[in-house]
Amino acid sequence: MRRPALRKRAADARSSARPAAARRPAIAGAAKRLRAPGQGGLSGRALAFLLVLAVLSLSYAIPVRIYLTQLAEIDTMTQAQEAQRRHISSLEEEADKWNDEEYVRIQVRKRLYWVQRGEIPLIPIWGDAIDMGKPPTKPAPTTWYETLMSSVDAANG
Repeated sequence: MRRPALRKRAADARSSARPAAARRPAIAGAAKRLRAPGQGGLSGRALAFLLVLAVLSLSYAIPVRIYLTQLAEIDTMTQAQEAQRRHISSLEEEADKWNDEEYVRIQVRKRLYWVQRGEIPLIPIWGDAIDMGKPPTKPAPTTWYETLMSSVDAANG
């Protein structure tokens, strides 16, 4: 009694595993369907995989951004350090020049207009080349409070 029931279940399992087009004959002249109407979308596994990829990419994006920012900061600091080294070396060269007596003598003659005994001092005066003792001119005020303060200064003076 069990045997016919087992055979029937096995036959049902086999027939349900086959596509519907293979189970019944097609009508004469009808086009054969190659794909079932519900197929073609993303499966559950594919959606889960895409979700995992999106979460991983978002979780790696922030550390990568921080890493790249730190690399840029390191590069900026390295360039600033190199510029500072160049500045220090130029200052050391300048200090070495001031240890030379001849350089000091030239600078004193040039900046302070000192002359040796017996020399006639000749100082050329070309516009802004020498400070004539004039007070510095202030730029024209541009805002209302600068105008107010300049008029208060003018009234006091």
